[in-house]
Amino acid sequence: MKLVTKIKYYRLLNHMSQEDLASKVGVRRETIGRLEAGKYNPSLKLAYDISEAFSVAIEDIFSYEKNDS
Repeated sequence: MKLVTKIKYYRLLNHMSQEDLASKVGVRRETIGRLEAGKYNPSLKLAYDISEAFSVAIEDIFSYEKNDS
């Protein structure tokens, strides 16, 4: 399964840079970049913090899609 995120969508909707979001949730900008690229799976706490930063449910930002195998 592959992690799919809408972080970039919500970040741009809220006029935030990667640095802005990173600062708000207490991680490095590179972590946000890796999350947006689907190269990093967040901890439950980080997923929760990101959803809180955008005032949406975790499920609105993160989902999994099946790999075609």
